[in-house]
Amino acid sequence: YRSIILVFTFFCYTSYHLSRKPISVVKSVLHHDNCSTESHSNTTNTTNEYWCDWAPFNTPSYLDLLGTLDLCYLISYAVAMFISGHISDRMNLRYYLSAGMVLSGVFTCGFGLGYFYEVHEYSFYIIMQVLGGIFQATGWPGVVACVGNWFGKGKRGLIMGIWNAHTSIGNILGSVIAGVFVEDNWGLSFVVPGVIIGVIGILVFLFLVPDPADVGCTIPDHSDSPLLSKETGDHGARPISIWRALFIPGVMEFSLCLFFAKLVSYTFLYWLPKYLSKSISPTEAAYVSTIFDAGGIVGGILAGYLSDKLQMRATICIVFLVLAAPVLFLYNEYGTDIPYWANCLLLAVCGLGVNGPYALITTAVSADLGTHKTVRDSAKALGIVTAIIDGTGSIGAAIGPMLTGVISGSSDVNGWKYVFYMLIASDFMAAIV
Repeated sequence: YRSIILVFTFFCYTSYHLSRKPISVVKSVLHHDNCSTESHSNTTNTTNEYWCDWAPFNTPSYLDLLGTLDLCYLISYAVAMFISGHISDRMNLRYYLSAGMVLSGVFTCGFGLGYFYEVHEYSFYIIMQVLGGIFQATGWPGVVACVGNWFGKGKRGLIMGIWNAHTSIGNILGSVIAGVFVEDNWGLSFVVPGVIIGVIGILVFLFLVPDPADVGCTIPDHSDSPLLSKETGDHGARPISIWRALFIPGVMEFSLCLFFAKLVSYTFLYWLPKYLSKSISPTEAAYVSTIFDAGGIVGGILAGYLSDKLQMRATICIVFLVLAAPVLFLYNEYGTDIPYWANCLLLAVCGLGVNGPYALITTAVSADLGTHKTVRDSAKALGIVTAIIDGTGSIGAAIGPMLTGVISGSSDVNGWKYVFYMLIASDFMAAIV
């Protein structure tokens, strides 16, 4: 059962990230940097410098419009996350996850249908992003609660570090799938991932077993809390309130840390392909951006292993964050002036340093705090604790991409330099917290 749960939830959250990645790839064709270089269209309009762009993004303020799309998605995701954790502790996770995945797929496809039906109303894309963000918030509290239910604390960091590779693999697959269609039919860049998450959501409804007690298995030792078993009855299954969860030692500190760490990670998630497309094609940018996520896989596993070995999860986060800052500075200064292989190596190290703490906090740390000794009278604190930490992080994730859209458009030369300064400052703030 444990093996099945790990694999099943891995594919669940892979599909969540796979379906939220296409927007970062498609940005480069919603608005091209220079229409005069585009020759794939049968018609050109030399009197309109934005002839190759997709309305309503065919304006000089396109970066603000794209940034607002990210902001609407991530704010709705962050707000819904707090509600999601509250609901997930009080509802059968099989129903909750399957409904969330199917509806996430519907609105991911909905954004892509704007291409096929030639929708040029900005409000349509805003609505798709807001509704998509709401239902994407069902994923993280649900899958972490499932894994936390089945695994004790002993090797949680390593197990969840490996398992958390789903985030980066989802980003990689989302980039590759979107990259296949982006230049010829960007609608399919959304529709194909939307169908994938919907199909996996149906499989979740049919086969997921979210709790050991559902099949008569012994509930694992969570170390800080007493051994919980079926005999604990209703007392052990009582959910806790958001207010009580906030005062579990470490919840507020790690929430604030994730606020800054996720700001950095999601800025790369939503803007790296656009940043790279200034020097390479949109398809190549989609593929090269996956190197950051590949580094993130290594970072998550390494951080999890070291935190289990040393039993110092916060210290491991600090080390990774402090090491990431100079690497971000080097990438900003020399990333476009060094050989291709060196660029890729530097990008991978950026991913390792940025995503290591992010992965550790959202998995092992959240599961530790959700089974903390101060909530030993409840077996259902995992969902709400995970939601508080990831929801706070998601506010940072909303602010980062939004500010990137504003800052990068402020100057053709210095805009992106100031974006990296913002990321470095956020990285240090995460370490300080």
